[in-house]
Amino acid sequence: MSDRFSIAARVRSFGYAFHGVALLLRSQHNAWIHATATLLVCALGGLLGVSRGDWLWLVAAIAAVWAAEALNSAIESLADAVHPAPHPLVGRAKDLAAAAVLIVSLGAATIGFLVLGPPLWRWLAG
Repeated sequence: MSDRFSIAARVRSFGYAFHGVALLLRSQHNAWIHATATLLVCALGGLLGVSRGDWLWLVAAIAAVWAAEALNSAIESLADAVHPAPHPLVGRAKDLAAAAVLIVSLGAATIGFLVLGPPLWRWLAG
């Protein structure tokens, strides 16, 4: 492996990353839930006209959930490759990775309720 900077290598690395996103969407059912939630939050934020500062919170929360889901999926795939048969330590690693997604998702949902709740309530009360 060369230590020299190469634009072609950087372009290839982005290709691998986009392939990973496509793989995440094709193979992980929970990613479909995240995609639906992402679209709903963005639509609701646009409909309610949330502020730029509120968008920063929403985007950070969305990105955190997607990153956690991608890392969880990577850990699960790697664990299955290393030890395909059920193993308590592999199960533990998978459970901990899934816990990370749950924790981030609960935090993102809390941000969503804090940011979108008040303007949604005002809009519904109308």
